[in-house]
Amino acid sequence: REATNAGVLDCRKALEATGGDYDKAAEMLREKGLATVAKRADRVASEGVIDVYSHGNGRVAVLVEVNCETDFVGRSEVFRTFAHELALQIAAQSPLYIREEDIPQEALEQETAKVTAKAREEGKSDSLIPRIVEGSLNKYKDEYVLLRQKYIRDEEKTVLDLLNETVVSTGENIIIRRFTRWELGETAQAE
Repeated sequence: REATNAGVLDCRKALEATGGDYDKAAEMLREKGLATVAKRADRVASEGVIDVYSHGNGRVAVLVEVNCETDFVGRSEVFRTFAHELALQIAAQSPLYIREEDIPQEALEQETAKVTAKAREEGKSDSLIPRIVEGSLNKYKDEYVLLRQKYIRDEEKTVLDLLNETVVSTGENIIIRRFTRWELGETAQAE
């Protein structure tokens, strides 16, 4: 139960269905939880919290807005802890976007052009370049897309996994609406 955030009855049913195999039961509960997440995705989430985090004696500051469906969940310890963990993640990893869909096409085109030019400069064959570009774009997304980043407290999870776990444990749709990160001394850049 502790490992999956599932209810006692669900855990018991999963263990019975898998003949007592803990790993299979945990996987079954995880898949059930992801199905629940998908069902909740279209629900309106207009409650929530704005978490503020300051790090390094005021050298880095983060504001993150996280929404849920009800004020009850928005005030819960689980939800507020999730919002705070997001603020810590943003402070530590400096993402630029929440989701892949948020990346401007120009940024992807610039990254593609840069990687293609570098590969040609290194003498890579034209047949290899598309795979090199694909790998590089995936690496770019893993670094700059919040939901694709490795969770700072557990490298085995992504931030998306953490979000899904929180949706399952709260029973509500949760949306990371927006964030802003400031670092002392950085200059404004046109995106």
